[in-house]
Amino acid sequence: MSRATGVSRAALRSWRDGTRGARTSGCPRCASVPGPPEPQAAYAYLLGQYLGDGTLSRGRGNVWSLRIACADSYPLIMAECAGAVRALRPNNTISRLHRQGCTYVTARWKHWPCLFPQHGPGMKHTRAIVLEPWQEEVVGRHTAEFLRGLFHSDGCRMTNWTRRTVAGVERRYEYPRWFFSNRSADILALCSGSLDRLGIAHRFPRPDTISVARREAVAALDAVVGRRS
Repeated sequence: MSRATGVSRAALRSWRDGTRGARTSGCPRCASVPGPPEPQAAYAYLLGQYLGDGTLSRGRGNVWSLRIACADSYPLIMAECAGAVRALRPNNTISRLHRQGCTYVTARWKHWPCLFPQHGPGMKHTRAIVLEPWQEEVVGRHTAEFLRGLFHSDGCRMTNWTRRTVAGVERRYEYPRWFFSNRSADILALCSGSLDRLGIAHRFPRPDTISVARREAVAALDAVVGRRS
């Protein structure tokens, strides 16, 4: 029949079995009963990465490309980002587009805007970034993963130092410190709120920067973010 009609065997088989048109988008937000993406922990991490260094762009056939810029100097973070995309879309092809100093972890799907409704024209700091109620619930359940994604994208851990005179002797003291920088006040507020939820003390040394400097706060954030590598 396929040779006689020119219709593919797969199409004929689907007509025979009554499965023609039964394929779904697999989008949890377009389902008859919308729900959060699964696994939620992977989504919370990827949401943090997207808000920091992610973009969506529309291509042919209304297919969207999710691109997360990952620094080449942190290959394990790049692998974790790709792993989160694969956890959400196990059947998608994940490609890596190399640019100077960074690599874009990329996956194409028609429904990325459903998962990241914060997408819009212009740069993120020029428009409002507000989580949907279902996103707030996911972030509330998986705050650590969300913070991990934020700090893996726009965070850095540094070692500061100071000199103190003790018993007449000047000594050098070093201490670690975390910074998170973003030009979007809304994204900074999301990061600050998540730190508050986990009881991690922080402050704003500059309008576009969050600092975590207290010893116990740095230790708590270390446990959440892990080693940047």
